[in-house]
Amino acid sequence: MPDHLPNHLQGDTVFDHSPDPDRPGWLKWGLREKDRYNSTIGPMWAKLRQDGITVVRTEPGHLQGNIGNNVHGGAMLTQIDIAFFVAARLHGALQYGPGVTLDLNTQFLAAGRIGEPLDAEVEILRETGRLLFLRGLLVQGTDHIGAFSGTIRKTPKPRA
Repeated sequence: MPDHLPNHLQGDTVFDHSPDPDRPGWLKWGLREKDRYNSTIGPMWAKLRQDGITVVRTEPGHLQGNIGNNVHGGAMLTQIDIAFFVAARLHGALQYGPGVTLDLNTQFLAAGRIGEPLDAEVEILRETGRLLFLRGLLVQGTDHIGAFSGTIRKTPKPRA
């Protein structure tokens, strides 16, 4: 990903997605309103790889942990759901407004570790006029923590 913001993201008043000077190739990613649910998983970064995969990174801490001192499953589900929409935005698929998650299927493969970067790697399988079909992996280092798939319903183009 270039170290500049793609044209279709410039001037966005809802999301803060500026290049992170401390992480070359990554965009900071979050809502401008900091008191929304998304903020519970902490800071996020995103990048679009050359192969078309969108990577959304968090660094889970104590707040995202469960009583077993692993990453809470709810925090991972939140990251996956947000990653769907980050992928849609980076690919220019949400042009007319927000979308909604129709389904999210997840298989937890291993415990997520607190204090280590956690990446949601998202692939858009197909886009239709109203739907996006996505799948991906949750990865920490070389470990697959989860696998997921889901569908987003896009806001349609306004009628003339």
